[in-house]
Amino acid sequence: MMRSLWTAASGMIGEQSNLDVIANNLSNINTTGYKTQKANFKSLIYQNLQAKSTTTTGEPKPVGAQVGLRVGSISSDFTQGALNASNGAFDYAIQGEGFFRVQLADGSIAYTRNGHFNMSIQGDSIALTDSEGNPVLDVNGNAITVPNTYRSSKIGVDQFGNLTYPDANNNQRNIGIQIGLAYFPNAGGLEKTSNSNYLQSEASGAPTVYTATELNSKIVSGYLESSNVQAADEMVNMIIAQRAYEMNSKAITASDEMLQQANNLRS
Repeated sequence: MMRSLWTAASGMIGEQSNLDVIANNLSNINTTGYKTQKANFKSLIYQNLQAKSTTTTGEPKPVGAQVGLRVGSISSDFTQGALNASNGAFDYAIQGEGFFRVQLADGSIAYTRNGHFNMSIQGDSIALTDSEGNPVLDVNGNAITVPNTYRSSKIGVDQFGNLTYPDANNNQRNIGIQIGLAYFPNAGGLEKTSNSNYLQSEASGAPTVYTATELNSKIVSGYLESSNVQAADEMVNMIIAQRAYEMNSKAITASDEMLQQANNLRS
């Protein structure tokens, strides 16, 4: 019965983590580029009660007796979110695979699906940056900058990630700078950080930088990728988590009552 207390308690802890994940999804339902997370439960740690189990007559059973404790992992769903029209002059959405790359203040590189960018003045140049002022990198790993003689309102990006600027005839021309997209062998292993950014980890593997064409993706100007959180699904998951938590708490109550009865036994 003491084992049942610990088993049910681990179930309550697991469902609390599940509810934390659901709450985080709902709180980020309007976060650009956010990818929904899911708590996955599985039986991982088992305690052998009997290595060999027998019937009351001493006949061997085909299986032993084990009790498992529940543990779980939290995974991210990287399916495409809806593309919503935006009023930002430098808002870009990725239709397909890949991540934008931004260089953080400490020199490390973050990866994001949040394409809400701006133009920032940096000396004699203007740079494409994220909302925190971190420069966006091109396909060669360099910060995307153009001379400050360019009028930022006329700078555009085509579906292949090429920066364009109108010529004397007002035709948009490629200026030789292309946004690079990173691809990971295991995107689910990325380390999550702030501002919808992800960091490389051992689990994610090293990224490979491609152009949008090489990834069979498109960069859509004037749009932002919304989160892929489904509110109805999360509400249903919340109810399921609450019911599971309640059942585990009842198992603890039942075990406690049985222990109390056992302690009250008299010879």
